[in-house]
Amino acid sequence: MRLQRMVHNGVALLVALFLVLGATAVQASQAAKAEKKTAVVLAVFGTSHESGLDGILNIREQIQKELPGIPVRLAFTSNIIRRIWQERRQDPTYAAQHLEVPGEVLNVKGPLATIADLQDEGYGYIVVQPTHISSSEEFADLAGYVAGLNSIKTVKKRNMPFKKILLGRPALGTFGIEHEYRHDIEKMAAVVAPDVELARKAGRALVYFAHGNEHYSTGAYMEFEQVMRQRYPGVRIYVTMVEGFPDNAVLFAELKADKTKKVLLKPFMTVAGDHAKNDMAGSEPDSLKSLLEGRGIDVAASLTGLGESDTFAAIFAQHIKDAMTDEGI
Repeated sequence: MRLQRMVHNGVALLVALFLVLGATAVQASQAAKAEKKTAVVLAVFGTSHESGLDGILNIREQIQKELPGIPVRLAFTSNIIRRIWQERRQDPTYAAQHLEVPGEVLNVKGPLATIADLQDEGYGYIVVQPTHISSSEEFADLAGYVAGLNSIKTVKKRNMPFKKILLGRPALGTFGIEHEYRHDIEKMAAVVAPDVELARKAGRALVYFAHGNEHYSTGAYMEFEQVMRQRYPGVRIYVTMVEGFPDNAVLFAELKADKTKKVLLKPFMTVAGDHAKNDMAGSEPDSLKSLLEGRGIDVAASLTGLGESDTFAAIFAQHIKDAMTDEGI
């Protein structure tokens, strides 16, 4: 009888041990899955023009197609642009008058708030993917956010807010040896082939109007211009920008030297917003279009942002995949 009780107690102990080990294994598996949960923050400067949203939403859609099952959240980096949308959200008539504007834009947040929301939902890895063209001021700001968040340390490892925040490359790439920027520039030159063909058929030179930056080197744009000229020798191609070098003075001198009389203006920007509609193609006397016409040049303008191209959007999807692969995700 005593032997039977000992055997019974032993079996019960083994069963309890297996249950505990099983529960522990399940918890460990769930924790591992949580650590590998990945989300994307699509960091866009933003636009206040409803028509400009097409490029932004197309990029998000194409990324979502390339990364099924991974949430892609939209964030606007511009404080001014976000305030405009916040005011519109509080206007009871705006949403009814603009059914084309999705709720995610009306309720858009900045990158930090968007990252915080995802962290609260249990995502261990978050990829911040900018839609900026070059590695300039706005990209540097994002890199600062990411570096700051990754520097957070807690007493206990399990209390860390996330595993890691990753940062994708802008369209023209950035410094580093893992992904050489020249390859990104070459890829970009291939993506815009339809623009070159459009200019060629119209018998016009192609003039790209970029934003640029006064605080960081805009050398990537100059290199892009040279790669374009080598790749498409049959069409004259120029790059000018709102800020930085090369500027309009350089453009005017080159057009005069080349005796160019007909041009196609195209925004070299993710969205065709205020800069494209006003600074580039506006009717004001200081717009690029007016300045060119004042020099006897026939001007046609395209108000299509780069983001509306699926192949351009695919660049950012690949940069997200690269960041994940580099991290072993």
